Amino acid sequence: METLKTVMQGVALQLGMARIYSLSMCMSLRYEPTDPYVVRAAFFADTDQPVEWVLGRDLLADGLRGSAGCGDIRIWPAVGRADQAMYIVLGPPAGTALLEVPMQDVRTFLENTEALVPRGAESGHIDWDLELANLFAQG
Repeated sequence: METLKTVMQGVALQLGMARIYSLSMCMSLRYEPTDPYVVRAAFFADTDQPVEWVLGRDLLADGLRGSAGCGDIRIWPAVGRADQAMYIVLGPPAGTALLEVPMQDVRTFLENTEALVPRGAESGHIDWDLELANLFAQG
């Protein structure tokens, strides 16, 4: 199977703390064609290790156009912001984070991932023999 490069992009965002207060932080988006349905988002705060969330690539793309997701991850465009920003809500057991993310950064990142693996062609990039071996190894 052909090895393809990883797509990575840093994104500056705002973490909503209260109605009138937000905190600037950085997020790193990473896409690996060997795991074609997934985008890994690492958030850098005042800790030694980033906090990583796994997002569906389709979920992120759907959130550019309208409300997407339910449960722990929800994404939607910011109304009245002329395609400038989108919101991502992460709802871990310890609390909820509201992130305001520049829409163009996400759009550019997704375009770069789709240049490697077009939407709808993901299953052709999975090493099924390796996946089955991993399942059997887990017992």
